[in-house]
Amino acid sequence: MTRESESFTLRSSYRPPFDWTGLLRFLRARALEGVERVEEDAYLRTAQLGDHTGWIHVRHAPKRHALLVELSHSLGPVLPALRGRLRRVFDLGARPDAIAAQLMRDPLLADAVRRNPGLRVPGAFDGFELAVRAVLGQQITVKAATTLAGRFVAAFGEPIETPEAGLTRLSPTPQRIAEATVDEVASLGIIQTRARSIIALAQEVTSGRLRLEPGVRPEGMIARLVALPGIGMWTAQYIAMRALRWPDAFPKEDVAMLKQLGGVSAARAEELSRAWRPWRSYAMLHLWQRGAPSGGAGSGSGPEGDTTAA
Repeated sequence: MTRESESFTLRSSYRPPFDWTGLLRFLRARALEGVERVEEDAYLRTAQLGDHTGWIHVRHAPKRHALLVELSHSLGPVLPALRGRLRRVFDLGARPDAIAAQLMRDPLLADAVRRNPGLRVPGAFDGFELAVRAVLGQQITVKAATTLAGRFVAAFGEPIETPEAGLTRLSPTPQRIAEATVDEVASLGIIQTRARSIIALAQEVTSGRLRLEPGVRPEGMIARLVALPGIGMWTAQYIAMRALRWPDAFPKEDVAMLKQLGGVSAARAEELSRAWRPWRSYAMLHLWQRGAPSGGAGSGSGPEGDTTAA
């Protein structure tokens, strides 16, 4: 059977401009080995929605102001849900004109916005997957967190066969992790406090008490997150930014952001950020990119050691 007979392609449009290169750079640094692969001009991953599993391959079609998504026929029955997830991952519903107009009013951001037209806030294909990645990134570099995430996938992700090199695992499900022991997770080189956080997250998601998806009230989900062991406000805000797709998330204790604002306090950053509302998530991405032009943005610091490189 040929690859063409196993897949079909659809198109998802966006409002230009669209910073495809910057978005891929962000995702590449955080790609889950076995689950995701980011090429020079493409994003690939395995996918599981309910009982349906398969793979996707996303390319940019700039002249058509769209992304071309090739996907396995096995995902056809869940196509509407899959399209919604992809639109969230690539922030295809953004209004770059409205966002830029608001942020450029502030001299602190005007230059960054001009240099990065069409910036998008990368979303999450799966909220639990993103939350685990955020916890694994606490107090270590993006590269180290990505290594740990790869071990986590290898240990707990179900195998899958695909025609794409390197796509060999499904992302671990909350149901599987909810049944894991702290020792099982910690054996991967993950410290026990974070192992407990990951298992607590899985149990909350599995029970339905925690919904890590767009459409929920972000303040309520943030409160539930910080009530869990080992999750501080930085991590909760980061999850809200990407998994809940909250455009106004603002981890005000972020070290990289505070540095870009001239070393101000978190309280002062909160005051300054009022001018960016309701687009503070986009302001954060602009400040991270300004501080890390090679795309390594994403380190931050919060109270009680809730430092992350997610």
